[in-house]
Amino acid sequence: MPASLLPPKTSATPVALLLVLEASTTAGSVALIADGARALVRSVTMGAGREDHLFPAVQALLAEAGATAGELTGVVCGAGPGSFTSLRIAASLAKGLADGTSVPLFAVSSLLLAAADAREVLPAGPAVVHADALRGERYVLDVSFDADGCVRPQSALQRMTLEQLEHHAVGRPRLAVLSSPTPDRETRIVSPSSANLPHVAASAWSGAVSLDRWEPEYGRLAEAQVKWEASHGAPLPPHVVP
Repeated sequence: MPASLLPPKTSATPVALLLVLEASTTAGSVALIADGARALVRSVTMGAGREDHLFPAVQALLAEAGATAGELTGVVCGAGPGSFTSLRIAASLAKGLADGTSVPLFAVSSLLLAAADAREVLPAGPAVVHADALRGERYVLDVSFDADGCVRPQSALQRMTLEQLEHHAVGRPRLAVLSSPTPDRETRIVSPSSANLPHVAASAWSGAVSLDRWEPEYGRLAEAQVKWEASHGAPLPPHVVP
């Protein structure tokens, strides 16, 4: 870890230290971000029963930084849309860490974290970022890049067919998350790294969310959740993973 991420323990200078968790895709990650700029990140492969790798990655990251959870000033969780199980586990972990350390919890669109991946190759202006929504559809978010590469949302999350996306994105760069069924139409393939948070406009995530009421944007309900709720006649409790 870069020695400059945190000041010496003897320093009286306070540090804003955020822990960021992102698990909307198989390319998960956790990051520590100091004072809104300096970052340390660890990749975490998600899915296929690997969701339990997330907490050990957080522990390893803190150890590498020479920091403790008690030094965190906030926890940020990628809000999806994406994998139901991975998002649910990341959200539960983020809530537990925020509650246990008495710091605020923030949520950031995973599509914004992905769009920020293209900040060094796109000019200032509008773009469209999209991700797999299953059943031949895409999750779509209109964004814009500032002159300094900072990305901000320009629409609510939408869901479209590929044909609708084709018309919607005319004249704007297209950013596909991880992969695309039409790779020749994409400006760039991007990944939602937790380390990209400093390049997302603070106005898009800096309002604290409720530990009790906030849930990620799961998009389509997972088939396992649909079956669980149908058989139990009630919403899936937060602590249950179907």
